[in-house]
Amino acid sequence: MTAVAAGLFFGGKVSARTSERPAGLSRYGLWYTAPAGYWVEALPVGTGRLGAMVYGGTHREQLQINEDTFWAGGPYNPAVPGALDAIAEVRDLIWQERYREAQALADRELIGVPRTQMPYLTLGSLVLECDGGNEREDYVRFLDLARAATVTRWTAGGRRHERTVLASVPDEVILVRHRVDQGDLALTVSHERLAFDLDDQCALATGKNEGVAGVDGRLRFALGIAPCPGTTVQSEGGRLVMRGREEVAFVIAAGTSHRSWQDVSGHPTEDVRYRLSAASRNEPASIERAATNAHREAFETFDLDLGEDLFANTPTNERIRYSHEMNRHDGHLAALYVQYGRYLLLSSSRPGSQPANLQGVWNDSSNPAWGSKYTININTQMNYWPAEALALPNCVEPLIAMVEDLAESGRRTAQVHYGARGWVAHHNTDIWRATAPIDGAFWGMWPLGGAWLCQHLWDHYDYGRDLTVLKRIYPTLRDAGLFFLDTLVEHPGGEGLVTCPSISPENAHHPGTTICAGPACDRQILRKLFGNIIEASELLGLDSDLRAEFSSARSRLPADRIGKAGQLQEWLQDWDLDAPEIQHRHVSHLYAVYPGHEIGPDTPALYEAARRSLAIRGDDATGWGIGWRINLWARLGDADRAYTVLRKLLGPDRTYPNMFDAHPPFQIDGNFGGAAGVVEMLVRDRPQEIELLPALPMDAWPDGWVRGVRLRGGLTLDLNWMRGDVTEARFAASSRVRRKVHVNGRAHTLDMNEGDRVVVT
Repeated sequence: MTAVAAGLFFGGKVSARTSERPAGLSRYGLWYTAPAGYWVEALPVGTGRLGAMVYGGTHREQLQINEDTFWAGGPYNPAVPGALDAIAEVRDLIWQERYREAQALADRELIGVPRTQMPYLTLGSLVLECDGGNEREDYVRFLDLARAATVTRWTAGGRRHERTVLASVPDEVILVRHRVDQGDLALTVSHERLAFDLDDQCALATGKNEGVAGVDGRLRFALGIAPCPGTTVQSEGGRLVMRGREEVAFVIAAGTSHRSWQDVSGHPTEDVRYRLSAASRNEPASIERAATNAHREAFETFDLDLGEDLFANTPTNERIRYSHEMNRHDGHLAALYVQYGRYLLLSSSRPGSQPANLQGVWNDSSNPAWGSKYTININTQMNYWPAEALALPNCVEPLIAMVEDLAESGRRTAQVHYGARGWVAHHNTDIWRATAPIDGAFWGMWPLGGAWLCQHLWDHYDYGRDLTVLKRIYPTLRDAGLFFLDTLVEHPGGEGLVTCPSISPENAHHPGTTICAGPACDRQILRKLFGNIIEASELLGLDSDLRAEFSSARSRLPADRIGKAGQLQEWLQDWDLDAPEIQHRHVSHLYAVYPGHEIGPDTPALYEAARRSLAIRGDDATGWGIGWRINLWARLGDADRAYTVLRKLLGPDRTYPNMFDAHPPFQIDGNFGGAAGVVEMLVRDRPQEIELLPALPMDAWPDGWVRGVRLRGGLTLDLNWMRGDVTEARFAASSRVRRKVHVNGRAHTLDMNEGDRVVVT
């Protein structure tokens, strides 16, 4: 995909083109009146592990395929022997305020080998061709979020065609069903670069991944196709020819030899053949029914209504442009964006899969932007912001599993680079769980990536309050904290304990220079990490002596401070207004506002300083940067500002025609950040208290409802409002809980046992 702005896909006169909404499309769906011409117009399906982008062609269809373990390279250790000797010298230069020299030395001596990580790869595209030439009438294509299926319909030669493509979680395959209303049907299937070998009705293509930056490629892969009952297959001239009476249906499977970040001894050919054999013995209608039921079981746990669907008969690409440029309120588009975010997370992060990467599970390039890796200084974390509150807790399991891997691989980095106990991960990782600094010291000298990820482990416990979860995650949290007990250093100016060397992610405090000591985000993340460890150890009755060490270190972290412009300082020094990019995309120093909770209405001076910082930063940013700003303005209680920024995100400059977020290019974290932001405007759920409708945009969403919001402490909320006031709030408890909730300006105390239900009207 070319790195172009989303807005370039939306040319021409601004108008709402009215067409007939496709028959059978549920309340939440994306639909179009022409096939995709570009990847960011195609529609995604996924099982969590296996993904496809569906272009919706007629006589020639393209399905671009991904499998979430298909990355470049193989197991490698990027730790740098001798790094420990350089750390002390880098610190000394920072204490002398010789920042440029410190950064240059860190760049030479502390960056991992190789200096980059391995990219996520594509398995290429399948091409489907059928008779009919270029003739096409009555065309429509759509993605039904409730069914998790794409459908393409058209008429050619007097025959009505319908092609359904969906990803089946139960079978771990992609199903293709092409039906016509009369007569025989022949469909040829080929791959853009691979050749299939047909053996006993199962076609397989195999190969090996690439090596990058001196790391040898060690993964083997298999991509397979098998026909369903009623469809026959033959190999003709290197292509597969599928035939059937009024229907051709087949399944697609893929796999690699990846077993773990240390083990590539798997058997992809046997695995793929098994999945194809198991799935293809079933009727296509049965596969589709099982897939739909499995999807609905997760998807239908949450719903919302932000107003009447005023543009139901306007294709999605036209709607994005029209509602934005004509300044029309479109509450249904915002609700659709939330549900699309949930759909994308369900499709790219399921138990047993890899976590959602920078593009979820979808990628059409062997050299994607930023490697389509896991950028853990905000982007991977943002992917999971909506998971707990929007009733998708099972989607977090792959993230927890990855953090547990990082706790293993990060031990060697902690030991070799820092001489420390515990584990550390810097600002990026990949499928091989690399944890050393990469990309140069300007970007990479940030040791808090793993510590931030640990907050998602704590949240997973805090929302459900299951002690078995706490017992599982506690060693990972504790050992992340041990690293900082060993590496925090006394600031020579008497500021307390600080991280050094570090950076405020990706933001320079002087031209070309990020390296520093004790930036605000580090202190905020560590206060939260240490606090979580302390609480967990108390609940589990473990490590009382160690708990005291964490408590002591936490008390000596420098407090947040307010600068000369009334802003919350990003660094220990008051550099903010003199920094080269005063409107930088990252707002790391506001972590304690969102996704953290330390700064709020109960800390009024810091709360107002955070508001001032965010105003100085500005509302425009990359797609994910806008997503973060929505959540921040909502957490700050500014409904109009949050809504204004949301409209930016939903506009054609930051949303592609298929509703993928535009960084640009595509990054999926903006989709997830935006989805979380909409619900943050409706419910502010801080550990201290719950507030309903804290940032409701009255003109846009005066009436509405939301069902199935999960809250901390094992609560679930159904909420109705009218003319901006809550009319009914229904709470259900899955554990013993006592929480304060603010409804229409009045405080209520919820004191509930497991199974209790309370209605506040």
